[in-house]
Amino acid sequence: MQRFDKLFINGAWVAPHGSGYTTVVNPATEEAFAEVCNADLDDVNAAFAAARAAFPAWSQTTAAERAEWIRKLHAALEKRKDQLALAITQSMGCPLEIAKIIQVNCVKAFEKFAERAYEMEKEVRAGSSLIVREPVGVCAFITPWNYPLYQLIGKVAPALATGCTMVLKPSSVTPLQDLIFAEAVEEIGLPKGVFNLITGRGGVLGDAMVTHPEADMVSFTGSTATGKRIQRLAADSIKRVCLELGGKSAFIITADAPLEKALTSGIKDVMINSGQTCIATTRILVPASQYEEAAAIAKRVTESLKVGDPMDKDSFVGPMSSMGQRDTVLAYIQKGLDEGAKLLTGGLARPAGLDKGAYVQPTIFRDVHNKMTIAQEEIFGPVICLIPYRDVAEAIEIANDSIYGLSGAVWAGTQEEAIRIARQIRTGGVYINGGDFNYDAPLGGYKQSGNGREWGDFGIHEFYEIKSMQL
Repeated sequence: MQRFDKLFINGAWVAPHGSGYTTVVNPATEEAFAEVCNADLDDVNAAFAAARAAFPAWSQTTAAERAEWIRKLHAALEKRKDQLALAITQSMGCPLEIAKIIQVNCVKAFEKFAERAYEMEKEVRAGSSLIVREPVGVCAFITPWNYPLYQLIGKVAPALATGCTMVLKPSSVTPLQDLIFAEAVEEIGLPKGVFNLITGRGGVLGDAMVTHPEADMVSFTGSTATGKRIQRLAADSIKRVCLELGGKSAFIITADAPLEKALTSGIKDVMINSGQTCIATTRILVPASQYEEAAAIAKRVTESLKVGDPMDKDSFVGPMSSMGQRDTVLAYIQKGLDEGAKLLTGGLARPAGLDKGAYVQPTIFRDVHNKMTIAQEEIFGPVICLIPYRDVAEAIEIANDSIYGLSGAVWAGTQEEAIRIARQIRTGGVYINGGDFNYDAPLGGYKQSGNGREWGDFGIHEFYEIKSMQL
């Protein structure tokens, strides 16, 4: 059993004031394999005090200096990629060979924020005024368990580039990659107090971070319900709040699209992280005239995906992140059955040969209409709703009939037609004809999927203020 008994505050590993440990459980085996110390409110105060003390000097560094620190940290992380991937696989169940790609490749995008640091030195003249950019200040970061390293880098990298300091708390389900990240920070000698890491239960620490008087900005990734609470808490002090929340994204496949290719792509994109992806297109919309053909393809493709041990290189679908999350997903599957949806494949039973672990069968529902709970609420599991539509206008209407607006996809006969449809979908991103994920593109949502953007050139916008000086 690994035990991590220190917090990273003010450039050093320090014993927590808080007591006890949070156990980290491998969801594939249901066995505990690590313990991480719990911070308390005194530790939160110490971390923010360190970040505040570091801010004046760090905010005045040049873009060239910050860019060099980012490059050093990138190099230190590259050396740890296998260690990072294993930590994520052990704690949340993503198959290791897949984790090396979808969970850890974000490290390569870290270095790009070195050049983005120079955006802070741009000045604009507007008549007699000089307009400049300044870092927003001390940032409070709260990250989720589903893509823990990706979300860490998506917040920390732009903060470093713009001259902000920070206090970060990872999910108690997946804290290990953050501890490895802090080791890299220590290795390169980043100025003390710029990056501070506390661990423990979000219910204890989250409110204190969001309301802390030394926090100028809060960035949170997680559920819409928690995001709403954070926004309310931060409102009293008018903090800047950046939220990347839930989704129930739709994938429109048109009548002239390559049906099998599109369905295969869409199903694998959902199942690759056991459906625990905020941008997953879990509502697949197909023409009513092709519905039976689509159902047959979807069943065959889904049943071809190997569910199993995440350490097995042939496994495509691992367990849910926890037994609790498994229970949540199974409850949604039961709800779908209760509301009249029909199982095309999958369901409530354990996958064959897996008598322990947080596994759920990859599940496709057919005969779904968009008002069903399983079509409206984010399940966050390997569950897809196959929904028929009469024409493209109705497909767009169905896609937009959601409180969410994070992502979506369109596959049409031509790219031009797909783009025309995509521009009518009210989401922050749309994947066109099988387009790949891009770290240079901004990520964020419309409606109750959040506000602000992460990654790409737009990812630094949340981290600076605009000052005008009238000359």
